[in-house]
Amino acid sequence: MPAATLDQIQERLRRFAADDTAAISPLYSHLAGHVADEPEIAGLLTATSAESAHPTLLFAAVQRVLQAEPFHELANYYPSLGGSYGPDNGTWPLFRTFVLDRADRVKDLIATHVTQTNEVRRAAMLYPAVALAAKQARAPVALLEVGTSAGLLLGMASYSYRYQTEQAGQLVAGPARSTVGVHCALAVAPGATLPTIPKKLTVATRIGLDPNPVDLADEDQYAWLEACIWPDQPERLRLFGAAAAAQRKSPPELVRGDAVGDLAAVAGRVPADEPIVVLTSNVLWLLSEQRRGEFIAELGRLAARRPVWWVSMEGYRAAFHRLLPDRDDLTSAPGERTFGVLGLVRWVDGAPRATALARTAWHGERMEWLV
Repeated sequence: MPAATLDQIQERLRRFAADDTAAISPLYSHLAGHVADEPEIAGLLTATSAESAHPTLLFAAVQRVLQAEPFHELANYYPSLGGSYGPDNGTWPLFRTFVLDRADRVKDLIATHVTQTNEVRRAAMLYPAVALAAKQARAPVALLEVGTSAGLLLGMASYSYRYQTEQAGQLVAGPARSTVGVHCALAVAPGATLPTIPKKLTVATRIGLDPNPVDLADEDQYAWLEACIWPDQPERLRLFGAAAAAQRKSPPELVRGDAVGDLAAVAGRVPADEPIVVLTSNVLWLLSEQRRGEFIAELGRLAARRPVWWVSMEGYRAAFHRLLPDRDDLTSAPGERTFGVLGLVRWVDGAPRATALARTAWHGERMEWLV
């Protein structure tokens, strides 16, 4: 695949600084704004494909290199590595020098890796949608996650959840004694109804599909996943560690393969009497527009052979605009903070029936219910 141009990369960095991180990651917002004006560093992202050349990949590569030098002065600005400084006038000069002095190592990581976040908090958003699919299926469901990475979201039925609402206070779900506890602020849009969230979700088969599934027992792969977590958000790092520890006790099946070409074969590993809920969570942006269309078409072909639901947490333009066109309420206005769309699709008589359930924060900390 062709690489992104420097202009495209710099524009992505500016949007990342202004829209994606300004309110939630002061460190990355500060650094991305500077990197956008530093061609030597921004240009490192030309080592990967245009689809993968996202600021998060650059910053993950830098953090991975910094992990090996935890006593470097730059680590003072990385809470993930024990730092306690906020961004100041010294942050960018240190970062710039660190990266340029290690540019070959950073570039090699960019060329050989992709962003893999394993955002455990997204389970809180996906849980009500999967529960709704299970209710419609009237049976325990199989979870098939596309773009699964280490498969941590496949453990969602074993996590505990606390949803903070204005209408009903705190709603709880999942096993009370779970070692993985996820919190989510749940708002309700005008005209919508607070969702019913069941205490228990019964999942049968759990299987993940990924071009590069992650083995959590591999120290280098584990460290890369840690590096993909934004350093000034320690709660995300804590949840990742807790979920990884829980998964080692009950690992799902992870299969190496392509989201389109291997979907049917992986679904074939699921017993025929189990309805399948296919999960995607902020992964379709890594596919080209053509491949996204092919993925949705492949879901339709699979649904023609057995009961299938698709639960997605993606950007509207990454997926749902094909099924629910002209929904301006599902996209952010220029200058506004971007958000994802939690969607549920089922196929009836060969036709997809799509529902936009919620607007979501990208990392699972909050959502606004729409139905």
